[in-house]
Amino acid sequence: MYDTILVPTDGSDPANRAVEHAFELADRYDAEIHAMYCVETHRYGEPALSSAEIVIDRLEDQGAAMLEDLSDRAENLGIDCTWDVCHGRPWEQLQDAADEIDADLIVIGFQGQSHERPGKIGSTAERIVRQADRPVLTA
Repeated sequence: MYDTILVPTDGSDPANRAVEHAFELADRYDAEIHAMYCVETHRYGEPALSSAEIVIDRLEDQGAAMLEDLSDRAENLGIDCTWDVCHGRPWEQLQDAADEIDADLIVIGFQGQSHERPGKIGSTAERIVRQADRPVLTA
């Protein structure tokens, strides 16, 4: 049913739940996980020898560390996992990644770290649910 599952993460509790769901589905369907972390450069600008470069570098390092941990956990479960840190608007990057890897499913947390309305779906998850041309599971 699923061969390739795309799961974005930002380290939030909902994103971590999404990762666990993605692991369960990958194990059940012998699917590959593609994990991603997106540095929202539109908030800071692209790095060009500025203080924003320091912030972006730190976010890239945090994202890579999260994804390496996620990949190690997947490997321990016998799940193939690739990962990528990208720059841009998360919903655009997710759509592009889903197309590029021909994802059969996107598993996403219903809100992320920057979400400020408890109980409401986050803007990235909402855009993905509305615009994706493939199944989306929110956690």
